[in-house]
Amino acid sequence: MKETLKKAEERMDRRINHLVDEYKSIRAGRANPAILDKVKVDYYGTPTPVNQVASVSVPEARTIVIQPWDGSILGAINKAILTSEIGINPQNDGKVIRLNFPPLTEDRRKEIVKDVHKIAEGTKVQIRNVRRDLVDDLKKMKKSGDLTEDDLKDGEKKAQDLTDKYIKQVDKISAEKQQEIMAI
Repeated sequence: MKETLKKAEERMDRRINHLVDEYKSIRAGRANPAILDKVKVDYYGTPTPVNQVASVSVPEARTIVIQPWDGSILGAINKAILTSEIGINPQNDGKVIRLNFPPLTEDRRKEIVKDVHKIAEGTKVQIRNVRRDLVDDLKKMKKSGDLTEDDLKDGEKKAQDLTDKYIKQVDKISAEKQQEIMAI
């Protein structure tokens, strides 16, 4: 039973890590280099992350500067940013690319907060699905004679406690992100 609980906990951990990664890519009006994590540049025929072909810095709160190590791929980086879903037009001066983030309107912030909430709810559903799978596994173990009735009840309680712990984490992470968006 301990091994089954441990696997479920690892699956829930992965859901939390995925949530954090999703939130990193949400544009909150501030320059955050993590927004470029999903942008791939065609570098000699290979899709390569921007941060592996260029230096990415944040000189000001609303500006990201991308300086490629190989000047010949400036156009490829520019094209990759334009085709990505970032929603920012890059400014290419021939040496570096600048991404300027405009301040968000109140309505746009509220929309982003709704998206953040929707992502959090999806993560909670995934965590509950892990709990359901765990309880199903425990019931199968009981049926096959590997667990007693008391062990099953104990396992179900531990599964619920684990789920509650991770749901609280999701709520906390989501509240922090929502607060960050509304504070800007």
